[in-house]
Amino acid sequence: MNLSRTTLLAGLVAGLLLGACGRSPQECMERAMYFESNRSSRDGMVAVGSVVMNRVESGQYPRSVCGVVAQRGQFAPRIMSRRMDSRSLPLVRETARSVLQGERHPMIGSAMFFHTAGHRFPYDNMHYVLVTGGNAFYEKRKNYLVTQPVPPQPIEGITGWRGW
Repeated sequence: MNLSRTTLLAGLVAGLLLGACGRSPQECMERAMYFESNRSSRDGMVAVGSVVMNRVESGQYPRSVCGVVAQRGQFAPRIMSRRMDSRSLPLVRETARSVLQGERHPMIGSAMFFHTAGHRFPYDNMHYVLVTGGNAFYEKRKNYLVTQPVPPQPIEGITGWRGW
């Protein structure tokens, strides 16, 4: 097959813009926020979006929002195909747009991982930076550099935990 450089470049640009799944970065970010933060709070959605962007920028994960969100085993099952309830979408859309334009959660830093708040794991390399939106966000560190090894239990009425 003989394709011109222009055709190849156009395909590459389209692939980067739409990601491997054929969706826009906006929709992929919305899906991550919608399914991972349980639409609990804007704070939780921005934290999830910040993790997605940290992964995109890290060089250790796919280099697109859709590539990160659609990566097998990393986010909620069927995240790219499940139906989203339209009642929650206005806030989700606005928050996704804001993160894609550069907003980041101030407490996330370089964290690229999170799990459901309240779950405990036996690993000694999880340095927790924030609990919000039903999730505990953490950085992986060498065990001797972990100073916040266990996230606290969320307190009723408080949307985010910001350290000891």
